[in-house]
Amino acid sequence: MPVEERLIIDFVGGAVGYRLRQREGRGQALPKAIGLGKGAPPFIVDATAGMGRDAFLLASLGAHVTLIERNTAVHVALADAMERARKTSPEFSEIIGRMTLLCGDSRELLVGLAPEVVLVDPMHPPRGKSALVKKEMRVLREYVGDDPDQRELIETALNAARQRVVLKWPLRAKPLGGLRKPSHQIIGKTTRYDVFMIS
Repeated sequence: MPVEERLIIDFVGGAVGYRLRQREGRGQALPKAIGLGKGAPPFIVDATAGMGRDAFLLASLGAHVTLIERNTAVHVALADAMERARKTSPEFSEIIGRMTLLCGDSRELLVGLAPEVVLVDPMHPPRGKSALVKKEMRVLREYVGDDPDQRELIETALNAARQRVVLKWPLRAKPLGGLRKPSHQIIGKTTRYDVFMIS
């Protein structure tokens, strides 16, 4: 893979660092979908860690997040990004301290973790030609490919979570077939969060 196509993950600069500096808090769509209220944050598993941005956001809001990434190269990039962020400042070190990174298949690891909340952000369907995906997401797709087992993962998450499962999905994309109807949805500008409450 050419050097310019290397996967670089950065929690300090760019969009992630900007998001942290804005201090938008728990009123954002993702924290609301996860159930981050005024009380103690739940134990969250990000079952499809990818670039780690959602996990970092949730950790910056006080949640303890376990990230699971099955692609070895992406796992290495995440570990490197976390270590660089940890050394940046006490604030970043504290945030990274609430993030635990695992390498493996979430379908196998979730049951033993007994999370309260599971976030699932599978590789989304390819967009039409008119909507160009950001370069870093194109590079990520080159590394991980599609997720043909995404429905199986969500079913595993529904069996493992104690409170809720949150499926992150493009706003206008067709729903995943075969899943039960979500309890409710949180709608963002380009993304929706399908929330499945565990009764």
